[in-house]
Amino acid sequence: MQEIERKFLVTGDSYRALAYDKSEILQGYICSGHGHTVRVRTRGDKGYLTIKGPSMDGISRFEWEKEITLQDARELFTLCRAGRIEKTRYLVHNGEHIVEVDEFHGENEGLVFAEIELSRVDEPFARPDFLGEEVTGNPRYYNAYISKHPYCSWETENEKDKQ
Repeated sequence: MQEIERKFLVTGDSYRALAYDKSEILQGYICSGHGHTVRVRTRGDKGYLTIKGPSMDGISRFEWEKEITLQDARELFTLCRAGRIEKTRYLVHNGEHIVEVDEFHGENEGLVFAEIELSRVDEPFARPDFLGEEVTGNPRYYNAYISKHPYCSWETENEKDKQ
C-alpha cells in the first residue's frame, strides 16, 4: 500500500481543544536504514508491526502495517534497537482529512509535528492555523531519525556544525 502524507511543524497548542481523540504511543525500530524501516508500535491496547520502504519524492512511500496483539508487540520490543519513541497523538478533523498531531516525550520533549494523509500527491487540503513550517521529506523529522538522534541533542549538533 502506498502512504502519501505531508508533515508540518506545529505552532501553539490549539489542536488540543480541537482533538476528538488522544492516545499514547510507544514505538521502537527493529531496523532502519536507507529509507527502509521495520517498526513495532503500541497504541492504547493494540500492537502494530509496520514495514516502510524508501520515499522517492519525499511525500509517498510503501507502507505495510499489521495489527498484532499487545503481548506480541511487547515481546518484539526486546528486538528493537535503543531509542524508543514516546508520544501523545491527537486526532483533529480537518474537512475531509484527519490531522495527526504528535507531541513527543522523553528525549524528544518539545518536538511537535503534524501529518496529513492524502489519497494522491497533489490532493488539496485545508490548512489549520496550528500548522507551521512544512517539513515533508526532511529526514530529520522521520521518527526513525529522532529515535537515533533525539530532539534534545539537536542544539548541540547545530553548534558542532557551526564550528
